[in-house]
Amino acid sequence: MNSKTKIFNTPIKVYVLLCLSYLIMACGQKDEAAIETYPLPYYNQATFTPHWMSEDDSRLDSFHQISPFQLINQDGEKIDEDTFKDKIYVADFFFTACPGICPKMTANMAVVQDSFIHDDEVLIISHSVTPSRDSVSILKTYAEEKGVVSNKWHLVTGEKELIYKLGRQDYFVEEDLGLQKDINDFLHTENFVLVDKNKHIRGIYNGLNKTSTQQLIADIKTLKLEQ
Repeated sequence: MNSKTKIFNTPIKVYVLLCLSYLIMACGQKDEAAIETYPLPYYNQATFTPHWMSEDDSRLDSFHQISPFQLINQDGEKIDEDTFKDKIYVADFFFTACPGICPKMTANMAVVQDSFIHDDEVLIISHSVTPSRDSVSILKTYAEEKGVVSNKWHLVTGEKELIYKLGRQDYFVEEDLGLQKDINDFLHTENFVLVDKNKHIRGIYNGLNKTSTQQLIADIKTLKLEQ
């Protein structure tokens, strides 16, 4: 290779490296841009139609809230609405013997747990939809296998009627709009629901999707900025 060839090739190599660097940076920016940050709406029905209101809006006095409940967690402790007083929390529904969507949901919820592991303002509650099978001891074993941290993430069992009522009428986790279901119709959903410190629903997310899970984490941070 003569000196002219060397002089000609060097700028090309630099140019190629610059182009590659730009593409890498652009891809990273695109991933970050997919996670949006904005004021969160309020929800009060299964259609999840957003209602945009300020924190001091008088309509919130009568707006949908998660109703009182009493359940038992993996440590045999009573868990009720007071457990989540002045807390931001994420709710979902699962069962320990689930061979399909639940393991992936649990893995994504673990990402949420780890993101706020030292933040006492943020909690998680996972309701068993097979409470007759998922006893305290079975929930405890499952918790240990999945890295669930006690007092941060509550796996709960209790009365089936209450759990199904919470899922369908309080959290609106099922997507079968217009269909009337009763206690004999199995409750199974991949949705995560975000609830603020006043028991208002502020978001719903696909618990099987990593990007949706990252959006949930971003939205929790947004809620933490509210008074």
